[in-house]
Amino acid sequence: MNHQPTRRHLIKISAAVAASSVLLAACGTNDPATEEEGQVTIRFTWWGGDARQKATQKVIDRFNAENPNIKVVGEYSDWLGYWDKLATQVAANDAPDIIQMDEKYVREYGDRGALLDLKKLTLDTSDIEEATLKSGEVEGKLVGLVTGVAAFSIAVNPVVLEKAGVPMPDDTTWSWDEYKELGQKISQSGTGATGVGVSYNDTDLYIWARQNGDRLYDDSGNVVIKPETLISFWKHLQELSKSGAGDKPSVIIEGAAASLNQTKMATNQMGFSAIFNTQLTAYSAASGTQLKLLRLPGESGAKERGAYYKPSMFWSVSSRTKHQKATEKFLNYLNNDQGAAEIMLTERGIPANARLREAILPKLSASDKEAIDFTNAIAKDVRPAPPITPAGGSVILDVLGRYTSDVLFERLTPEKAAQPFIDELSSSIRK
Repeated sequence: MNHQPTRRHLIKISAAVAASSVLLAACGTNDPATEEEGQVTIRFTWWGGDARQKATQKVIDRFNAENPNIKVVGEYSDWLGYWDKLATQVAANDAPDIIQMDEKYVREYGDRGALLDLKKLTLDTSDIEEATLKSGEVEGKLVGLVTGVAAFSIAVNPVVLEKAGVPMPDDTTWSWDEYKELGQKISQSGTGATGVGVSYNDTDLYIWARQNGDRLYDDSGNVVIKPETLISFWKHLQELSKSGAGDKPSVIIEGAAASLNQTKMATNQMGFSAIFNTQLTAYSAASGTQLKLLRLPGESGAKERGAYYKPSMFWSVSSRTKHQKATEKFLNYLNNDQGAAEIMLTERGIPANARLREAILPKLSASDKEAIDFTNAIAKDVRPAPPITPAGGSVILDVLGRYTSDVLFERLTPEKAAQPFIDELSSSIRK
């Protein structure tokens, strides 16, 4: 879930999908699903670790046992080999019927016609919140069925706060200024802990933009963020660092590349840090402390609340599948069957299906339960997810990192960095 595509992967994928797009337009299977006679075999591909592989195979075996006329064959890869293999399969018109899809790649494939519009199938999505369901749409076509969700949040270490003599904040009203002030108190408490983390990925920027009435991309994939929004974002990061609430620039940049287990939050050396709520179990296990989740600062006074449900991944279907009806049945099973959900639990994120979220609670750890409780608690406050990353847009992770480093080390002022950042990101977007 947390891996990011490389430029090499995206270039190869774009070329492979482009090479097959003419054939897809001419030969794609786009008619409504029809009944099929005899046994049908469909291919299902996914990436992930050993736990995901074993759980997914159990789900497949259970489905196959209950549906003797459909045989689902799994094709598993690790992350590094998955996208190269898929690009090759698509270019050869040999794509699997069902594809586990990452948000960064949905538009790469969807724009070229490689993915079926799932609205052509009869899928029960009634238990998925409408805005979350729309996160898989490209130009009005549903090319990705969201499997699970995560929400950006603030993790807090109660032990660090107690040692520093800092009270737990009211996360329904706290502001970014209060976040900084609490961080200063922790950093100055003499306990050796740093107050707050200073993070700057695309989610941080998107939420900051929305709280300030702005957007990163529009619905057509254009970069529309205003220079003044970027300037205020970088000034905020500078202030966290310079005030002592957060670390010095060198530590911030070094920490951004650290593994989860090596972060200050995971080693009980930090009070607050931005994480996805689905990471709570991993951070708590690494620290040996039961961390807590808080809402994002600034929400109550924002021009628009920034919180949203981020799709952990999607199910997509090849537009060339010859077995739409069988694929439809398996997708409904993955999305709605309680038995399948009790096998997968939170392996692909907190289930986007609200009914299944409740059903799996008795089988979850305390941290996983808290993550689900948090997801449910903010349901009335979340806003629609941002538009799917435009083709070429994954370079934002590199571009934003470089400009933020230059700003923190004062090689560039926020004012001097804003327009070049916009120009560079815009030039990478492929139309």
